[in-house]
Amino acid sequence: MGEREHGRREHVRVAVIGSGFGGLGAAVRLRREGITDFVVLERAASVGGTWRDNSYPGCACDVPSHLYSFSFAPNPDWPRTFSGQPAIREYLEHVADTFGLRGHIRLDSEVRMMRWDADALHWEIETAAGELTADVVVSATGPLSDPKMPQVPGLADFPGKVFHSARWDHDYDLSGKRVAMIGTGASAIQIVPAIAPDVQRLTLFQRTPPWVMPRTDRAISAVERWLHRQLPFTRAARRGLLWGIRELQVGAFTKRPHQLGLVEALAKANMARSIKDPGLRAKLTPSYRIGCKRILLSSAYYPALARPNVDLVASGLKEVRGSVLVAADGTETEVDAIVFGTGFHVTDMPIADRVVGAEGKTLAEEWKDGMQSLRGATAAGFPNWMTIIGPNTGLGNSSMILMIESQLTYMADYLRQLALLDGSGPGGKAALGARRSAVNRWNRHVQARMERTVWNTGGCTSWYLDAQGRNTTVWPGTTGEFRKETRTVDLAEYEVIRVREPLPAPAAVAVGVPVRASAEEGAA
Repeated sequence: MGEREHGRREHVRVAVIGSGFGGLGAAVRLRREGITDFVVLERAASVGGTWRDNSYPGCACDVPSHLYSFSFAPNPDWPRTFSGQPAIREYLEHVADTFGLRGHIRLDSEVRMMRWDADALHWEIETAAGELTADVVVSATGPLSDPKMPQVPGLADFPGKVFHSARWDHDYDLSGKRVAMIGTGASAIQIVPAIAPDVQRLTLFQRTPPWVMPRTDRAISAVERWLHRQLPFTRAARRGLLWGIRELQVGAFTKRPHQLGLVEALAKANMARSIKDPGLRAKLTPSYRIGCKRILLSSAYYPALARPNVDLVASGLKEVRGSVLVAADGTETEVDAIVFGTGFHVTDMPIADRVVGAEGKTLAEEWKDGMQSLRGATAAGFPNWMTIIGPNTGLGNSSMILMIESQLTYMADYLRQLALLDGSGPGGKAALGARRSAVNRWNRHVQARMERTVWNTGGCTSWYLDAQGRNTTVWPGTTGEFRKETRTVDLAEYEVIRVREPLPAPAAVAVGVPVRASAEEGAA
């Protein structure tokens, strides 16, 4: 795997960044394609991605387990219909072992910088563990990997404990403490019911109330698991049913948001069962169309808010004065610990600052007016660079694993095309760069479809939107549609880049000058 010559850096065919679902999925697909010359660069000391980092109390998935898993690595032994973080992390460790990935994984190898070498047609990669080069980079860092901490005046002088939900401090005991939970997203609605029985007082700072539907979670019986092991078609049928139901729901989110009124009624009924105080119920009722922000699932959140030791402040945190938290509405609360459930850098992913492309610009500079890529995978100016879970590949109601697998299919064909191009022209080696015209055309198409969706018309401000108010996060269609759009690579959307071999002297030709061929020439 790879090659290391005396005095030279190691070189591999493919470098995968990250070892969550996207990175491990890419590694499995590479091996299945017969590519073994690759490494998986992981910044932490173990695999798992977001399911390693998010270990807060109550952490679980809001997608059914049999759909939130790889189709090529079915798990008949999921313990619950909506499995918790420990079971999902164990599943990812199992994938790494089952598919022989350990030898490819480089732990404690955070990528510090990646630069495209236009002369050698490869990426130069600097990591915490050393340097290497790669023909192709597959970035699978994921959008939920870098926590976002708000800049709150006075926070640095808070005398108590402060941490983000994705960096939970398990050495700090919250029992008997006065705790503030900042935010009401997917993490917060799991944390609140998990810690409320143990803390002295829990104060939830809510800037915007979420829509919350019941979470019909239950243990999967031994009989069900036996059936799934002995009769694999039952497992496949279960997964297919879960997928089909969610595909049928997509139209309401993307084309007919007015049909979501019935879902709002069900969510209000869910709230009314536990929240009897009309004043509290009013504070918890959103003013935007359901689905505009991610619909959250919990059957324990509202009962927790009704507890006598739980308070709701219907306002965001404005400043910190010593141990006192001051909300935007003036409410003051003294606490011992602050837990931030304030999300992640999704539309401004930090990895973008560490990728320098063919034009000498970072990916962050390329995306300064908003993220955009070709089919969620490749960016103009960054040859032989792909991303898993790229711009406009997120989902509002189904499993991201479905989208990841579609992108892995696209990655596999991309590498096949490169293999065919290598050696087929002058200079031998080739690279593929997304044409800017193709990237722009694809994104006009996506944004045009986005105009009717609930995410753009529902009347909310969500983490789906970037600083310019553009939805660069969600895919405005079904997972089946995305699968069709990423089944194969269309070479007409790419520029074939080659390096001309040096000619014998005295020919006045610069050695290593990139020569760009048309897609048609490269495919010939």
